[in-house]
Parts: sequence; structure tokens; C-alpha cells
Amino acid sequence: MGCFTFIKVMMILFNLVIFLGGGTLLGVGIWVAVDGKSFLDIFGTLSSSVMQVVNVSYFLIVIGSVLVVIGFLGCCGAQKESKCLLMMFFSVVLIIFIAEIAAAVVVLVYTGLAETFLTALVTPVLKEKYGKDDALTQIWNVTMNEFHCCGLNNYTDFEDSPWYLEHNHSFPAPCCKSVGLCTNELAAQANVSGCFDQILEEIRTNADVVGGVAAGIAALEIAAMVVSMYLYCHLDKK
Repeated sequence: MGCFTFIKVMMILFNLVIFLGGGTLLGVGIWVAVDGKSFLDIFGTLSSSVMQVVNVSYFLIVIGSVLVVIGFLGCCGAQKESKCLLMMFFSVVLIIFIAEIAAAVVVLVYTGLAETFLTALVTPVLKEKYGKDDALTQIWNVTMNEFHCCGLNNYTDFEDSPWYLEHNHSFPAPCCKSVGLCTNELAAQANVSGCFDQILEEIRTNADVVGGVAAGIAALEIAAMVVSMYLYCHLDKK
């Protein structure tokens, strides 16, 4: 088996796995969007804290669709030895690669700006829907208990929320590190950090893992682009 044939077979198999994985995510996303209740019934309460949020289904659909497109272009481009499909594959992966780099730069350089943007976006939602929207309330409760944080910035994010008004002007228990009534005074004394800062701290603590995963994904994308260009250029010589 020649080098070209070997690389071509590996390209087909690799992208076939991507295509099948993307198809699975796409199918699950459509399932959750159309019939989320049966999904929760099958997978139980473990999935309810996340999967009942409709945006998760859209996220799965988008990611699944992108993977399906990439897998199809790479697999068919290599199998049919199509320069057009290989170039499209290269272009899509390159765009994703550039977008990931841009997103990483924005997160690293403009963390303060991201916090300001999220505060303007998330805080009004908390004040309007926390305690009223069951899905949003459960997601925030899971997040606050998991990361030992309170609100996006601090306990004041919950002031005048439905929860605050219905529970005698008190805050969620994680804001006081307790299970009792969390009053304004107790929340101020506890001084629990906001979830934005806590999640950033978790990312910094696990920077090696996050960096390793990011580097691995980047390496796969670069390898995919190099292989697609190798096949593309080799077809000119045939």
C-alpha cells in the first residue's frame, strides 16, 4: 500500500468517525428539542439539570450539523478524490480553527469586557425569572452548589427576583453557605464569590487540562488540514 493510499484510507476512516459522531449529536439534539420529556424519563434526574434547557438541544444540533458537514466533506473528498470537496473541507476546518483562536484571544484579553457583557445580559434574567422559571432556577441551583458560588457576580443579582420576593426577601442558600434563611446581612457576611469569578478560577486551576484538550483539538485540526492539502496537491500529479 502506497503512502497516498494509506493517507487516503486514514482520512476516510477518521472523517467517517466524525460523521457518525456528528450524526449522533444531531439526532440527540433533535430528540431533546422535539420530545425532551421522554429523554428525561429514560436518562433520569442526572440529565434533568441540563437537558431540560431548550438551548442545549440547539447547541447539540449546531455542533452535530457542523461535524456532519466536516465528516461528509472529508470522507467523500478522499473517497472520490474530489479536489472541490477537499478544498471545501480544508476551508471549513480553517474557518473553525481561526474562530477558535479568535475566541481564545477574546477570552484571555477581554475577560473584563466579557464579565461586563454577561452582567448586562444575565443579571436582568435572574431578577426576572429566578424562582419563576423552573428550568432556569434548577440550572442556577446546580451551578451554585457545584461551584460554591452565588449569582453571576454576587448575591445582589437576586434582589427583587421572584425567589427573593416569595421567600421573605431572602437569597438562595448557597449565597450564605447554609441551608437556612439567607438574609441580606448573612449574605453580605458570607461574601460568597460570583459564579463568573469562580468558574474562571476553576479554569485557571485546571489550566493544564484545558490547555491540553485545546492543544489536542488544534493539533487534530492542523493535521486534518495538512492531510487534505496533501491529497489535494497529489491529485494534480495524477
